Amino acid sequence: MNNLTETMDGLYSLQLQSNSQSVAVMENFVDDLVKQLNIGDDVYANLMTCLNEAITNAIYHGNKQDPEKKVFVNLEVVNNKRLMFTIADEGDGFDFTNIPDPTDIENLEKLTGRGVYIMKKLADQCIFNSKGNEVELHFKY
Repeated sequence: MNNLTETMDGLYSLQLQSNSQSVAVMENFVDDLVKQLNIGDDVYANLMTCLNEAITNAIYHGNKQDPEKKVFVNLEVVNNKRLMFTIADEGDGFDFTNIPDPTDIENLEKLTGRGVYIMKKLADQCIFNSKGNEVELHFKY
């Protein structure tokens, strides 16, 4: 991981393979970032959960584990108080406006379908691009 600048503002980019090992790469990056920025446990938990969901969705749903496709992660650290992550895949996207509510009674026992819901609940902001293959996650710390 690159060192943060003295002002704690910075821009980082990762290109991840479309495989399960990339989740660990992202987790290690976040662990290093949290230590350098002295981010609290509550934000750390939300950050790790959301990024894990976003990376997993990009690998499995977006890129369909295609080894030729990458997941792109960009991070901007703003004013030593806000993290803005952008996670994009090379897939076809999806209709993020038409996702079944995982809290509805008929969906409670389904094993999938909670990722977007979790990201919207835990991130300070969760914004999808119009194609549905990129999500922007904001966290205040």
